[in-house]
Amino acid sequence: MAKKHHPKRGSRGYSPRVRARREVPRLSTWPEGGEKPKIQGFAGYKAGMTHAFVVDYRKSSTTAGQEVRVPVTVVETPPMKVAAVRVYEETAYGLRTLGEAWAKKLDPRLRDRFPIPKKHNPTKALKEMEKKENISDVRVIMHTIPEKVSGVPKKVPDVMEVRIGGGTVPERLEYAKGLLGKEVSFTDFTRPGHMVDVIAVTKGKGFQGHVKRWGVKLLTHKNSKHRRMIGTAGPWRPHFTMPTVPQAGQTGYHQRTEYNKRVLKYGDNGEEVTPAGGFLHYGVVKNPYVVLHGSVPGPAKRLVRFRDPVRAHEYEPVEPEIVYISKESKQGV
Repeated sequence: MAKKHHPKRGSRGYSPRVRARREVPRLSTWPEGGEKPKIQGFAGYKAGMTHAFVVDYRKSSTTAGQEVRVPVTVVETPPMKVAAVRVYEETAYGLRTLGEAWAKKLDPRLRDRFPIPKKHNPTKALKEMEKKENISDVRVIMHTIPEKVSGVPKKVPDVMEVRIGGGTVPERLEYAKGLLGKEVSFTDFTRPGHMVDVIAVTKGKGFQGHVKRWGVKLLTHKNSKHRRMIGTAGPWRPHFTMPTVPQAGQTGYHQRTEYNKRVLKYGDNGEEVTPAGGFLHYGVVKNPYVVLHGSVPGPAKRLVRFRDPVRAHEYEPVEPEIVYISKESKQGV
C-alpha cells in the first residue's frame, strides 16, 4: 500500500522561486475545528495600509496596556456565495471525492470560469451523500462577488474550496446544507480579536539578478569588473550547477502564508477607514472591511484568503481597543 502523503522536507517558501500557478491561493492544510460546525476560511481584496493607535493587547509586551502606534492593513470583504457542497473520504492515496451538490441558482458569471452543470438535482445529490458512511471531510465551494467591489476591475468570480470544521461529520454536512446557495459574511468565519492565517500571492518583480533575488553579498571593489555577481557557481564535482547556488530568475509572484495575524476590527461602513482621496491604486472601500495588525502579501487589489490558524497558540480573543485610525491622504504632498 502506498504511503500516506506528508509534506516535503525543508522550507518550500524560498526555493524553488517560481511564479505561482494561480492568483487564487490553494490551501492543502486545515486545522481541526471546535465544538460547533463553521466555515474555516474566507477571502477579500487588499485595499492598502495605514496606521492606527491601539491599546497594546500583548500581555508579554513592554508596552502592554498602553497606547501604541501599529501598522494595519485594510482588506475589503464583501459577502461570498456558496455554490456547492462536496464530501470526501480518506484513502491511502489521500482524499477522494464522494459526491457534490450544486445550488439550483448559480451566478451566470461562473460560466466564464468553468462549465456549470446543467442537469443536476441538488436535493437528490444531498440525499445520496447523507447515505454514505465513510465521509471524512466536508467542504463547500465558494466564490467571490467582485461586482460589488468598485476598486477591483473584475467581473468573473474567484472560486475556492473552504473546509467546514467543528462538530461531527453529520453536523458539518447539515450545516453545509443550510449554506448552499446563500451568501456568507466574514462574521460567519471569525470575529475581531481572533487570529487568522493570511495567504496571498506576493508582488511580482519579474526577472532579477542574484543580489536582489537572494540577497547575496556584493563582491569587493578589487573583483574583476563586476560586483553584483556570485563568487562561484559551485565546485568541480559534481559536474553540474547545484540547485542551492543562488542564480538570477523569477522574483516575486510567489504564494506565501502569514501565520497568526490579529483581526483588529470589522465594520460595514468603509468611510471609517478610507483615507482622503482613497487608497493608492485601489480607491474607496464601499463594502464590509477587515483591519489586520501588520502587513499582508501582495499589491492592492490582490485576492487575499483567510484561514483559521494552523499554528495557533494560547491567546485571549478579546476585541482590541482602537483609539484612532489614520485617514490622512496617501497621495503624497
